[in-house]
Amino acid sequence: MARKGASQTLDLPLPQLSRVCHVSGVGYLTDEAVRDVAGTRIAFLERTGGVSAEPHDSLNLGLHVDDDPACVRENRLRALAALGAGACAGHLLACNQVHGSDVVVVEGQEQHVRERLADGADAVVCLQAGIPVLLFFADCLPVILVAPGGGFAIAHAGWRGALAGIAGKTLDALCAETGCMPDEVNAYIGPHIGACCYEVSDELLERFVDVFGARCDAGMRHLSLSAAVREDLLRHGMASGRIIDPELCTRDGQDRFFSHRGSGGRCGRHGAMAVRLDGWRST
Repeated sequence: MARKGASQTLDLPLPQLSRVCHVSGVGYLTDEAVRDVAGTRIAFLERTGGVSAEPHDSLNLGLHVDDDPACVRENRLRALAALGAGACAGHLLACNQVHGSDVVVVEGQEQHVRERLADGADAVVCLQAGIPVLLFFADCLPVILVAPGGGFAIAHAGWRGALAGIAGKTLDALCAETGCMPDEVNAYIGPHIGACCYEVSDELLERFVDVFGARCDAGMRHLSLSAAVREDLLRHGMASGRIIDPELCTRDGQDRFFSHRGSGGRCGRHGAMAVRLDGWRST
């Protein structure tokens, strides 16, 4: 693996997730210990605390689901404020997600990065402070990676991306940019459609088992995306103790999260967001 610099000596605490409810009503899962050590704030945002109307109620963060754009902009501002990153709103980066496995590294001119993300990508690596990154979900699996020293990455793993190894590719890219080793990185698997609710075709299930092993098969043609992503990360050198999954199913938990399957395809998008605030000053 190419390494751009020496790994920092900072050790991250093992990952943990706890729920925070901001005074605005915005709820999210985060790791406060890693925020304090690495200066990186992460969030798996819920659907509460926003201004969007049905069927996007209320904290819809996606502009591509026929919601009022003014509501979406307000929802994004509320999400950033809940993380203490409201002053960074003008630098927010969001992906045009295409269910692929391309990873974009935030470097160089910000406008160039925006254009690259608009062309289509499903993972972002960021080392720069003051630049929030937001990806969108409504059953697909989100992964946030945090490296020693504060670099982070977010990946969107639907079945196509998971099968193409997007989690492992994103881990490789983050390590290449930060110079850290894979077993120093924390991985947070966010709310997604669980194996309890994710029935797929025999052919698709067999493809996952062939690539990632029998743990992907939850029985009765049910697929575990989490098992596939976990195995992908482990094969790329991550330590098993540095992977956490709260096992929250979006279809079962539609009071907290959006679910494409559960809603019949008409719903908003909750988000996975991260930002480095250590050493950043607004200008």
